[in-house]
Amino acid sequence: MKKVLRILAIVLGVVVLLVVGGIGYVKLALPQVGPAPELTVQADSAQIARGGYLANHVAVCIDCHSQRDWSRIAGPIVPGTEGKGGEPFTHDIGFPGNYYAKNLTPTHLSDWSDGEIYRAVTTGVSKDGHALFPVMPYLNYGQVDPEDIKAVIAYVRTLKPIENPSIPSSESDFPMNLIINTIPAKTAGSKRPEPADSVAYGKYVLTFAGCGECHTPVDDKGQPLPGMSMAGGRPFAMPPGVVRSANLTPDSETGIGKWTKEAFIARFKAAEKDDFKHPISLQHDEFNTVMPWRMYAGMSEQDLGAIFSYLKTVAPVKNTVTLFTPKGKEVAAR
Repeated sequence: MKKVLRILAIVLGVVVLLVVGGIGYVKLALPQVGPAPELTVQADSAQIARGGYLANHVAVCIDCHSQRDWSRIAGPIVPGTEGKGGEPFTHDIGFPGNYYAKNLTPTHLSDWSDGEIYRAVTTGVSKDGHALFPVMPYLNYGQVDPEDIKAVIAYVRTLKPIENPSIPSSESDFPMNLIINTIPAKTAGSKRPEPADSVAYGKYVLTFAGCGECHTPVDDKGQPLPGMSMAGGRPFAMPPGVVRSANLTPDSETGIGKWTKEAFIARFKAAEKDDFKHPISLQHDEFNTVMPWRMYAGMSEQDLGAIFSYLKTVAPVKNTVTLFTPKGKEVAAR
């Protein structure tokens, strides 16, 4: 009996050592994406203009890194706050921790090299080496053309400096405080397809815009549900209620199968108007949405049309979505 207990104690000790060693490795040795590249962005007016377009209307970096006016539909940016940071992504809206968008203006980034910004945007590793939570879709940004990322860096360098020292530090709950270190990944990016290849180009723009991050439902661990790519239904809690992403697959009954390219583009361009009204707001005065309609409205018709062309090629999924449930009237999403 004593021999058995001794063996069990040894086995338990080995298991404990392996667990402690594994946690130590994940906590201290990861992430491993290498040093920030030696990079100097040679900004010119064309590159800055390209970066401004991408940062405001495709990747919509400025959307999350500014102050938004949630008293209006889709929370347009408060003028004069571009890049100041502070937008919260916290427990109360379903995140495994409390995360805050950082200040992108030169007040904060002036001591960052172009390579350090590039590494953060494309691999999810900050200046000091800590892992970023992928609410900023760096896994997507790492797939795009490095020249487009450089253009965004060139543009961000031109933002008006804004002091915003009150941004809290981001923090992850257990076990995300360990998992987060395993997410960053080194990538070489890809070449931007020619717009003439509308499907490949549309996939590129959609990836850059992070559409799949909201329009693909996930499980309780945040992993995309198999067979549900772009099928919608992902819930987002807001003060007025729960808003859910739309089904963007070409299913003829529950998705965009009966939409025309012209109607798809027009839906976005309508948000450019000062009196923009979301269709759901006509039924629910209290309705609001996290979808940055006003920023995506500035995307070119070419790029919006290419996204539509790509979406028409994805697998259709029959998935009826209840787009909005007012607070206090919760019903199961269909």
